[in-house]
Amino acid sequence: GSPKSGKREPRYEMRVLVVNAGSSTLKLSVLDGDVLVQSESFPLSIKDECPVLPDEEAVREFLSGLGNLPKERYGTSHGNPWGIDACGHRVVHGGLIFNGPAVIDEQKRKEIVGLTALAPLHQQASLRGLALTSNLMPGIPEVACFDTAFHLSMPEISYTYALPESWRSRWPLRKFGFHGLSHSWAADQALRLTGLSPSSARVITCHLGAGSSLAAVKGGNSIDTTMGFTPLDGLVMSTRSGSVDPGLLLWLLQQEGISPEAIAQGLEHESGLLGLSGSGDTRQVIEAEAGGDRRAHLALGVYVHRLQSAIASMAASLGGTDLLVFTGGVGEGSPEVRSRACENLAFMGIEIDETANLAALGDTEITGAASMVRIFVIESREDLQIARQTRAALGS
Repeated sequence: GSPKSGKREPRYEMRVLVVNAGSSTLKLSVLDGDVLVQSESFPLSIKDECPVLPDEEAVREFLSGLGNLPKERYGTSHGNPWGIDACGHRVVHGGLIFNGPAVIDEQKRKEIVGLTALAPLHQQASLRGLALTSNLMPGIPEVACFDTAFHLSMPEISYTYALPESWRSRWPLRKFGFHGLSHSWAADQALRLTGLSPSSARVITCHLGAGSSLAAVKGGNSIDTTMGFTPLDGLVMSTRSGSVDPGLLLWLLQQEGISPEAIAQGLEHESGLLGLSGSGDTRQVIEAEAGGDRRAHLALGVYVHRLQSAIASMAASLGGTDLLVFTGGVGEGSPEVRSRACENLAFMGIEIDETANLAALGDTEITGAASMVRIFVIESREDLQIARQTRAALGS
């Protein structure tokens, strides 16, 4: 028989509230499909070594800006007036349990709590974000998206530490890697822009911000990264040391007047660019160097030296490089850092177009004329990656 006639029901993209709780900020974003409706960042304070998130009223005020919505369109079954269909949360550490996004239930919440010791501040912030939205919108589907999940594809030779077997069998002492949501987005977006095959293209992604890491991506998977068991490893960062000789730390522990807590505080909050120059803000350090500040000059030199070495290391893991991608607050916002990072890398076929580099805004190619490696600046869209993973986990 002939198909039934009648009015066709409109199809709408799922409206997702993305909750990105970091160590110093909580960023809320609302996305209709891939369209960002609105977003806002809230500074987080720390009390008794725990992050303090904004209260429900502040979040209600943020959501009130969404305006009135047709009742038939969004989330009416969950009874929230903002039409939120689902909530996607960035969770830093998924350990060996979570290799992709997970719909939250009581068991999974307990498993996330059980991983808190691996990333205390970040994990507590994520858990408090979960509690906040659960209280505000009870019954709404919630999905956890993990920064470590992307790196669980690393081969054994990349993630294994050469430590006693008795230690490794007792504890999960391995390289986990972080910033996975950002690395996966940046690599995928650069591949979309170039049309290169994801199965064969060799991509180095540079997430540079207050926290920084590199990833080597091949076949759409992470095969190496600079951060390790914790986010302290690897590159020089805003206030974090990056890689330090473990023997140096053992020596410090034997000295009078310094405790393990003081060492942890120093490595996490008083090192990096801040420890070398007096400022953890890359823009201020560059400005100070231009004014003749010797400490700033040294800080940038150490920062760039470690970054260049890490790029070469990721290239070795990949067996070559087809794409070099910069993302994150510094990666997107600092032409100076991008330019210096590419200095001395001509032997790898890397040459930047300085004119394009200075003008780069959003997703931009900055490849030099003689470069054998294509170079891109990619806008960090963890919010979009989380929203997409949330919809996928819920089967939408």
